[in-house]
Amino acid sequence: MNREPSPLLANKNFLYATEFFSGMSIMAVELGAGRLLAPYFSSSQIVWTIIIGTIMIALALGNVWGGRRADIDADPAKLYRRLIFAALWIGAIPVLGKFLILGVAGVLIVAIDTNLLIWAALVSCMAIFVAPLFVLGTVTPSLVKYATDNLEHNGRIVGNLNAFNTVGSIIGTFLPTFVTIPAVGTAITFMIFSGILLLLGVIYFVSIGARKVLCVMSVVIFLTCGVVGSSSGFAFWQKNLLYEGESIYNYLQVRDTPRQIIFSTNVLFGVQSVKVKGGGLTGYYYDYALAAPLMTGGGKILILGMGTGTFAEQCRKYFPASQIVGVEIDEKITALARKYFDLPADVEVVTYDGRAFLQADANVYDVILVDAFQDISPPFQMSSTEFFSLVKSHLTSRGVMVVNLNMRASGAGNINEYLIDTIGKIFPAEKIIDARGVTNRVLFAAADEKIFDTLRSRAEALGDAELAALMIQTADEWSTPARGSNILTDDRAPVEMLSMRALDAIIQQHLSYFKDIYRRDGLDGVLNSF
Repeated sequence: MNREPSPLLANKNFLYATEFFSGMSIMAVELGAGRLLAPYFSSSQIVWTIIIGTIMIALALGNVWGGRRADIDADPAKLYRRLIFAALWIGAIPVLGKFLILGVAGVLIVAIDTNLLIWAALVSCMAIFVAPLFVLGTVTPSLVKYATDNLEHNGRIVGNLNAFNTVGSIIGTFLPTFVTIPAVGTAITFMIFSGILLLLGVIYFVSIGARKVLCVMSVVIFLTCGVVGSSSGFAFWQKNLLYEGESIYNYLQVRDTPRQIIFSTNVLFGVQSVKVKGGGLTGYYYDYALAAPLMTGGGKILILGMGTGTFAEQCRKYFPASQIVGVEIDEKITALARKYFDLPADVEVVTYDGRAFLQADANVYDVILVDAFQDISPPFQMSSTEFFSLVKSHLTSRGVMVVNLNMRASGAGNINEYLIDTIGKIFPAEKIIDARGVTNRVLFAAADEKIFDTLRSRAEALGDAELAALMIQTADEWSTPARGSNILTDDRAPVEMLSMRALDAIIQQHLSYFKDIYRRDGLDGVLNSF
């Protein structure tokens, strides 16, 4: 037999509050999902598609099931019990989510051969977020049942519930992005909205004097999750972190190693910027990019995608008379550059999108480095013919554009081919070289092929033997890339899909050795191979 309903429900305000906060929590969890998955799988459009699609499916199934259950048994206590379950699940995400993601990735590494990152992101998202979002999907049909007294005012009640849900969703969209995630991080953001849902359930059961043990145990579990979940970061296995935090745009990490200080953003195992302790070349693609200021004699240098200023620092060291301007969309990265990477105070950094900066800037430059990435792929608006035409218009007649191609992709129609072909449509002269020891390729583009002929003679005249040797090697090894018809435009630039394929191929290449051992000797063989 159903217990007497709570007096809180008499005037429907508590029902409207439930609808409001459930809508808010849905959007907050969705945005938190993007940040939770980003360090492991990137925050690309592909990953966001997986997140949005998975959550919408869960909500739709919850709508259907919740409506049917409300028709069978219109007991509000069952809804608020489900809300407590969803609250505790969301509260446990900061504690268990990262372990589940790594576990899923570990299983899929040996189970599938293609599209590893896509499948890992999908399975992880389903395992972590389907259950609580399914429960939150049951809220609206249940509340419609509880709030409807007669058909005369049915439309108004449904409209009011939808309005409260929508307003809550709007607030739940802006609040995490602009307030809670930058201020207190993803883990505490999950806990905040978990706490709101838990509070709704506890208030309801207190009002009817029921489920006291459930309420007490739920609060204890919630507090435990809050303490444990907020005390460990995404890279919980690393002990040498100088900084781990979040901004509006990115998960940020600064790591200390015996030789270098390393900066990484959303892709946890990537390297976005480095500082070599004691000076010297970095061993990364930045060293090869120094061929551009060497050919132009330094001059005015623009860096689109400043990061923590590795290339700027190298240019200042080897070409001290150069004027350097960097553009970086995330001002928190610039703050880290000043604090941990000793970015010189006289190097100007503009907080802006790279393409928007060019559209507003009237200056011309001798060198423009294009090194902007959204995790594993360049932003689509900085990959098109329209963008590279804009870059060309900001170069002097003997200016050089340098592009970090990031991943040494193979196979026809890969991301590098698309970028080479697109740039080749705008710039008559191109040279490309593979950076040794890493997967990056460095592309140089200019209006005049003759500028490339100066590299060797200028390298031989350098006083720094280490840089001279690398520049001579670059002049010997770079080549003129073949051009095709794979052109990216503002209307069509599938850079994220192309980059995901390239990264998947690189991962599979590195894992093939261990997969062969696993297929032959099983897990014991893999463990014994280390």
